Amino acid sequence: MWFLSLGLSCFGAVLGQIFAMDEIIPGPGPNARFKAPDNQFWRFMNPGPFNIKEHVAITIMSSTASSTALIGSQLIGYGMAGITRSFLVYPTFAVYPQLMPTVQLFDALHRGQDAIMQKKRLKFFWVVFIGIFVWEWFPVTNYDYRTLTGISIFCLANQNSAWFTRIFGGAAGNEGLGAFSLCLDWAYVGAGGGSIGSLFTPLSTQLSLYGGCAVCMIAFCACYAKNTWNTQNFPFLTQLLYYQNGTEYDQLSILNDDFTLNEEKLAQQGLPWYAASQLLFKVSRTMYIGAAITHFILWHYRTVYSIIREKKECDDPHYQKMKIYREISNWWYFAIFIGTIAMALGTTYAAKSGLPWWGLFVSIIFAWLFIPIIGTLYATVGYLPSTENLVQMVGGALIPGKPVANMYFTMYGFNPLQQALYLLRDLKLGQYTKLPPVTTFGVQTIGTVISIISARRDVLLDVQGTNVWSGQQVQSYNSAAIAWGALGKPLYATGTRYGFVPYMLIAGLGFPIPFWLLHRRYPKVGFNLVFTPILVAELGILSVGINSSLFTSFVLAVFSQYYLRKYRATWFRKYNFLLSAALDGGTSIMVFVYTFAVGGGSGQVIPFPTWALNPKGNPDYCKRLSD
Repeated sequence: MWFLSLGLSCFGAVLGQIFAMDEIIPGPGPNARFKAPDNQFWRFMNPGPFNIKEHVAITIMSSTASSTALIGSQLIGYGMAGITRSFLVYPTFAVYPQLMPTVQLFDALHRGQDAIMQKKRLKFFWVVFIGIFVWEWFPVTNYDYRTLTGISIFCLANQNSAWFTRIFGGAAGNEGLGAFSLCLDWAYVGAGGGSIGSLFTPLSTQLSLYGGCAVCMIAFCACYAKNTWNTQNFPFLTQLLYYQNGTEYDQLSILNDDFTLNEEKLAQQGLPWYAASQLLFKVSRTMYIGAAITHFILWHYRTVYSIIREKKECDDPHYQKMKIYREISNWWYFAIFIGTIAMALGTTYAAKSGLPWWGLFVSIIFAWLFIPIIGTLYATVGYLPSTENLVQMVGGALIPGKPVANMYFTMYGFNPLQQALYLLRDLKLGQYTKLPPVTTFGVQTIGTVISIISARRDVLLDVQGTNVWSGQQVQSYNSAAIAWGALGKPLYATGTRYGFVPYMLIAGLGFPIPFWLLHRRYPKVGFNLVFTPILVAELGILSVGINSSLFTSFVLAVFSQYYLRKYRATWFRKYNFLLSAALDGGTSIMVFVYTFAVGGGSGQVIPFPTWALNPKGNPDYCKRLSD
């Protein structure tokens, strides 16, 4: 297990999830194809038959190593996670629906393989896995059949309309909203290793999500048509900052040599502008935090409080079976937490970030407070939106005029929260598959230590990017650091152009209340299934990236989570989650091979000739809006 875990950690989660390689590694055991001497070295390399617990441990370690956060911020999150296990891992209500495909895959690969039904399920998995691996070479992004990433009937009918591109385009980054586009690329339709997937996320969660997306489309188009905030001067979808005339804002021109704000230079340059789409994204993510707090208080606070206060033993059947294993002590979590805080302090001052020691502690406390609030949403409905925008806002208010300090504040106020929830998810996976908690914690920690970051620097500096590599998130993070870190007060102060954005937190606080009151008055209608944090968080979700998969994902969600679950319940139970695992796994392996073979991961991109399904410009034949 350890040999495979350390090796596969260099390549990411999917390789660990798919391959059971103990049979081909030499060892002394009876199941080894290649016999080796019975000594300590070969027993370490291959201790015996490959089992489900080894497989789960390998998956957890390799998925942890694929993360791109800094080690200090990751391990701080692990320390935070320890005290929340009692209500975010052990109870039955902490389902983590995104784990269902993985658990079913492990079950099919390791349990009851002699049973006829299990053999059918395993055959089904491998047929789908191989099929999607082959298929994905056709629509694979930026290579030969790019049009299959987004087929827009509307753009095929009118290839010269900018509004058709804005509404119906979306097969290229930052081009359109993807309304009614048909996407045949599972790399975009599928979960891609994320927490939301059409085949496993509950329908109520997805309807809340797509309801927010529908409002997002209307809001983006309305703001652009009315030229709200002079948005017609800027690209329809963009993450950059601009001068009012539409040219890209020179961020360095307002900073001193130590990357702090120079007031005189700012007066010369003027305050930057956002495109309306990016501003609405910030509004939605600010409202989401308020909605998440109120949602937690209304729907989950009593449950969590009773678990903490009464300290009753959890009656979850999976937890009861885990009692045979030694639980890791909270002191281990506390020790890692203290040790990595010291590491964070050293890193912050050694890098001359400008973040004071008290700012680091405020950011960590901020992350800790939101673990139960965001964690209950993640554990129950599988949704994990970002708190990054609020952290940047708080950092800008506490430490104004210092964008680099804001980056560090964001890293330690945001990443530990994310990593804590990932550890809790993996602990739940271990509970489902009966992996000892000590092993789960160990492989996560080691996977973090050996994590590797690799990137295409030239593409990451470009918001347009390619259909494989994208700098949109990186540049959005950079723009936010300037906007909140250097310009937080002049740009977002009360009475200024964007002064209303921080107040959206208050608006979000009130958003869940009407639905809660309606549910109390009409309990059978289903108002409790409207997840308001998800709804408001998606009001700006289409501001970035390739959006052509939205409509296809929605149709697939309704087909799977409504039709199959209700009218084909037996097939749904046996094959639906396994189908999701096979599609995501085959696609991920294909993308991995493609990236290093011809996609630029090895340092050289091998282009494919232009033809009907690989046209110049946008893959969906919509009019090109950007260079």
